[in-house]
Amino acid sequence: MKLIGLDVGEKRIGVAKADSDTRIAVPVGFIEVNGLEFQEIAQVARMNNTNLFVIGLPRSNEGNETQQSFYVRNFANELVKRIPEARIKFQDESLTSVIAEERLKSRKKKYEKGDIDAEAASIILQDSLESLANGVMPEAKTPQEPPNVRDIARKQSEKAMLNTMKVKHKMKTSTKWISVIIVLVVLGLIGTGVALIIKEQRHQEYLQWLAEQEAQMEADVFTFMIRPGETIYEVRDNLIEVGYTKAEVDEALNTNYNFSFLQGRPSGATLEGYLFGETHEFYKSATAKEVIETFLEGMGEVITKNDLEKKYQAQGLSLYEGITLASVVQKEAASPEQPTVAQVFLSRLSLGIPLGSDVTVSYALDTIDPDRQTYQDNQVALTVDSCYNTRVNAGLPCGPISNPGLSALLAVANPSDSSYLYFLTGDDGVMYYSYTESEHNQNIASHCQELCNVSL
Repeated sequence: MKLIGLDVGEKRIGVAKADSDTRIAVPVGFIEVNGLEFQEIAQVARMNNTNLFVIGLPRSNEGNETQQSFYVRNFANELVKRIPEARIKFQDESLTSVIAEERLKSRKKKYEKGDIDAEAASIILQDSLESLANGVMPEAKTPQEPPNVRDIARKQSEKAMLNTMKVKHKMKTSTKWISVIIVLVVLGLIGTGVALIIKEQRHQEYLQWLAEQEAQMEADVFTFMIRPGETIYEVRDNLIEVGYTKAEVDEALNTNYNFSFLQGRPSGATLEGYLFGETHEFYKSATAKEVIETFLEGMGEVITKNDLEKKYQAQGLSLYEGITLASVVQKEAASPEQPTVAQVFLSRLSLGIPLGSDVTVSYALDTIDPDRQTYQDNQVALTVDSCYNTRVNAGLPCGPISNPGLSALLAVANPSDSSYLYFLTGDDGVMYYSYTESEHNQNIASHCQELCNVSL
């Protein structure tokens, strides 16, 4: 049985998952709160074949519900409306994000705010797993009753019986009955005490067993994440960092995998764009090929469940072209802006206007001059001779430039109903759209003095 853990915030939702067999919660990633969050949560649930959710319910230090608790309860109600079959368990939590950040800091690796949310979700889910397990002995692993507990019960019972035998034979009948009642009460109290001792002993043994099992699983299992927007080169480096050799990784990335959605790619195309961004857990015995195949399977499920091939055809694109454009959209814009950015690019394609995307130029430079030893000046870089350079060449780049996430893939399938031809991200982080080149140049002058001059 699989479960999904959620750390619900107003900007992001941390996601974790666990299997009731292993009882180890692992962070999956995070979902932006942008109107598509319930759809993306449903997608995660479908991919893990579950309708069971554990949602963190914030409480104050005094144990009381807060305004955020009210927000979370409303979120849960809406989740049930969107996913009628969803089953929800609330898990009380306090300062979970603080604990999550301390954990990430202790690992001494670079992390983002979304990683904190994902780690917080795993803490919530792990707490729920342990609370469900309290007092329940693992199947076929029940530890035998400790001898010292039996001895305590036997000695206490014998002592009580000896005390009873000391009652004088010549006592009155009423006194005898009172003594009998007292003895029964004492024995009852002893029995209750022994039962509590045994229960506590079993509980402690179970917790010790659970800790041992988790420690063993942690020793045998590792997690690997591909974030939306990561390139195949970054994935390669990360696989090497977790312990695979360069030869193993290169072989895995250049293997011909038997997935139908890979068949429409041009000859010589890499797996760029097809490694769906999420988190999986693997046994350390897994090969690099098995790791890559798992992420490809995730992409296949997304393509099938969202009918992407048909929806891309409606936009005049093949599946490969749709994924290629989604990879550009992923690098150009955050989730809320992606449908409009997709519309801009689709409009420019239909009019034969070059996409003019700087992120495609950056990818071109990464393939031929990653250290920027030759292309140090932006004006020179924008003219680089590459099929990825959409500043110079009309049409799509010759292949994906990143591994797009779900929101970018859906943005190309369902672009916004607008008619812009230009966009830019201002120095203030706001996206500015325009219809004409003149308006676009004015937006650059007014809003993009620093960001538009960052080195490619």
